[in-house]
Amino acid sequence: MSIDRVGVAGGGTMGAGVAHRLLVNGIEVVLVERDDIEAANARERVIGGLERAHERGYLADEVEGVAGRLTVAGSLDAFAGLGFVIEAVPEQPELKRDLLGRIEPLLADNAVLATNTSSLSIDGIAASLQRPGRFCGMHFFNPVPASDLLEIVRGTASEPGAVEAARELGERLGLTTIEVDDAPGFATSRLGVALGLEAIRMVEDGVASAEDIDTAMRLGYKHPIGPLRLGDLVGLDVRLGIAEYLAAELGPRFEPPKLLRDMVAEGKLGKKSGEGFFSWE
Repeated sequence: MSIDRVGVAGGGTMGAGVAHRLLVNGIEVVLVERDDIEAANARERVIGGLERAHERGYLADEVEGVAGRLTVAGSLDAFAGLGFVIEAVPEQPELKRDLLGRIEPLLADNAVLATNTSSLSIDGIAASLQRPGRFCGMHFFNPVPASDLLEIVRGTASEPGAVEAARELGERLGLTTIEVDDAPGFATSRLGVALGLEAIRMVEDGVASAEDIDTAMRLGYKHPIGPLRLGDLVGLDVRLGIAEYLAAELGPRFEPPKLLRDMVAEGKLGKKSGEGFFSWE
């Protein structure tokens, strides 16, 4: 199996970030969106990220050379014959199952198919696949180009070879990999959401300001970023969706605070909307 050419399904924030990380590490990328218009938008997203990285000194190579390894398309047919595809569409189980089920027949029989999910059941998503042994989770972290970790998630049917291929790809991308079994929230989201929800409850209860809570965790516990600012970066709507899923699977300790529900309802989603627990103008 070659990992010199990798497909990415979905060109939003996460998909574009995964494509960026692959490109700067010498891997050809086939990035597919749902139509030609969205494919063009995804290309602009990736190229814009490469240009910013170059301007800031994080990318030594010329943008044109790196971008030359990128192919974008508005049809899944562009994945035909690939040996490795990473799905990176929104955290909606039905959407992921449908998309992966349509991608799988296009690939080589021994291809690895991976989902970039932060919490959803790998076994549940694999229900649409004919070859679930060649499927696993690859949880990338936002922003992908600057992250250090890849959480690889083994489904019940995931074959060791598929997991090993995911680990090898992660290491080629310069990421430290961890491997976990399929469980709600895996290791990272389960712990991260628990901390983030408690921080929101503290704001809701008037214990301290968002800034002071984050400062406490950064300086007192050496977290690189506070839980509330991290929630803003991830997206409070995304955090709410994960919390609702974990509450359904693991019980009321993950029940989203009213403040979180209210902020999402008001459109205060964090960085992407310009306002969350912090201002992102």
